[in-house]
Amino acid sequence: MTTPPTATTATTTTQKTSGPRAGATAAGVRARFRDLLVAEWIKLWSLRSTYWILGCSAPAVVGINANAAWSNADRLSQQPAAPTAPPPGMPEKPEMLFDPLGTAFVDPAWQLLMVVAGSVGAIAVFGEYTSGLIRTTFAAVPARRAVMVARTTVMATVMLVLGTVVAGASFGVTQAILRDHDGLSLGDPGALRAVAGAALLAPLCALVGMALGALVRHAAGTVVAVVGVLLLLPALFQGETYRWVKEIGNAMPLSAWHALVQNPARVHHVSTYPVSVTEAWIVFGTWSLVAVVVTVTVVHRRDV
Repeated sequence: MTTPPTATTATTTTQKTSGPRAGATAAGVRARFRDLLVAEWIKLWSLRSTYWILGCSAPAVVGINANAAWSNADRLSQQPAAPTAPPPGMPEKPEMLFDPLGTAFVDPAWQLLMVVAGSVGAIAVFGEYTSGLIRTTFAAVPARRAVMVARTTVMATVMLVLGTVVAGASFGVTQAILRDHDGLSLGDPGALRAVAGAALLAPLCALVGMALGALVRHAAGTVVAVVGVLLLLPALFQGETYRWVKEIGNAMPLSAWHALVQNPARVHHVSTYPVSVTEAWIVFGTWSLVAVVVTVTVVHRRDV
């Protein structure tokens, strides 16, 4: 006489046949995406380093830009007024070589933000691998892709807020300091685009840092990789002797950011192979998308 299968046996058979559902937890309950977002939000802000790193980097970036504006304002105040017309026989000079918009986006300040954002993004990935907590995470929610999509969403959102605050504060403070020296408003050509590009730089670098963290999975190695990819690699492709070298450099986030924050109303050195504004936005979008795909794919396929 055949014994009918018990409820436990039937359940096990069903699970073997159909496999675990996407997003299902270890208890068999489907994890809602908003629950994963809340969990990743708690993880991010449960680390003291998050408060310290973001809390110190934001004033530092604004402070460096403000110091640049203050120095330029002091220098310009001590200069004699420029002649209204050039001497006879001399060509007309450009309107003014000083760019007030450039003081809001000084390279050292924003390169610091790039490293900070990239490092925070990397820590969000390799931190769990080095501590072993990643096993607990995937034991609770086996759907790795859902977990990493939630993590990248939270990280991008936090960094977008940080970038917006820092970009807005840098622009507002520097232009207030330069109000007597052609300070700009958001309505001036290129100003709003520059603030938007600077705001988006932080989430872009954070996503790149997450991708590198998923690939390297080592604290020191990942931070070195972040600095190398975001800052050192673009410096290797700045020559204009060969077009292919310059085009590779143009495809880097740092070069795209420079194109977005430059002032179209001022005189700049014209590159042989410049980056257009449209190309700069494409670079931002492509790097962000590829970084998310790399993070989700690598974490899903590699062992913990």
